[in-house]
Amino acid sequence: MREITIGPNDSGQRTDKFLSKAIPSLPQSLIYKYLRTKRIKCNGKRCESSSRLQTGDKIQLFIADEFFLGADDRRAFLAASGSLNILYEDDNILLLNKPVGLVVHEDNSNSADTLINRVQHYLFNKGEYLPEAENSFAPALCNRIDRNTQGIVIAAKNAEALRILNQKIKEREIHKFYLCIVHGSLPKKQETLSAFLRKDSSSNQVQVFDKNCPGCKTILTKYRVLQVRGKFSLVEVELLTGRTHQIRAHFAHIGHPLLGDGKYGFQKNNQGSGFSHQALCAYKLHFDFSSGSDVGCLQYLNGKCFEIQDVSFRDDFLSGKFDSL
Repeated sequence: MREITIGPNDSGQRTDKFLSKAIPSLPQSLIYKYLRTKRIKCNGKRCESSSRLQTGDKIQLFIADEFFLGADDRRAFLAASGSLNILYEDDNILLLNKPVGLVVHEDNSNSADTLINRVQHYLFNKGEYLPEAENSFAPALCNRIDRNTQGIVIAAKNAEALRILNQKIKEREIHKFYLCIVHGSLPKKQETLSAFLRKDSSSNQVQVFDKNCPGCKTILTKYRVLQVRGKFSLVEVELLTGRTHQIRAHFAHIGHPLLGDGKYGFQKNNQGSGFSHQALCAYKLHFDFSSGSDVGCLQYLNGKCFEIQDVSFRDDFLSGKFDSL
């Protein structure tokens, strides 16, 4: 028999959800069976899968040892670098300037050097994250950006911060702004573009349509032209919806693909630019907790704005590097 004591980062979860995180190798079907047959109990009594756990509760598990992860499995993140470019840090969150070329989570390449693994390695080195002391929580990312896009990614250090940030992102109370260089001169200096996007997961590519169609989701892309030089425009974009490849696909759809974007643009138009990836950076975040809902430990973030100052392609654009292309 093993026993797990519910800690602050576990409190408030359904029993079945907690068990699926705390013992990931235990199949969901067995979780429900073991709860039903009392091989998993709470405080010595039978518990329901939907019961909400509280700090201090004790879960007794009469199950095989093979379902429990060893120390090596819990510390797999140590294979990643502990290096991070930190824009901001406090007791609850990290704001990270993700470089081009780094994936946020493990992908088909199965590389251990991901942004989330770097975050966990960094916090482990600081003594702020000890996986063996956590039952179901691990520091997590609240948003993601593409491998070849630079920009701000939010990481939560505790369960309360993660819950609040996920909710505020869902409620559109964390505003995300991007910088990009697009081909050509846009017809309006500022506009909110509306269209419909359909994702093809098999090809990791999306299509944009002017009219709704099966499998499509609405996209809203607000932009403001900052400067036009030669054949290119420097544009600030606010995502009003957050779909896969939204900025890249939406601007390509209206005939102004991003500089360097070979997936949605045309490589021949990018020749000589020195860009092998899209000129795109998630450069600014604005926390705007306006709904009046619970913001708990993150109240102090309301109204704050964070911005990456070093955006190399912006500096190159303003210096006239692309004028001759």
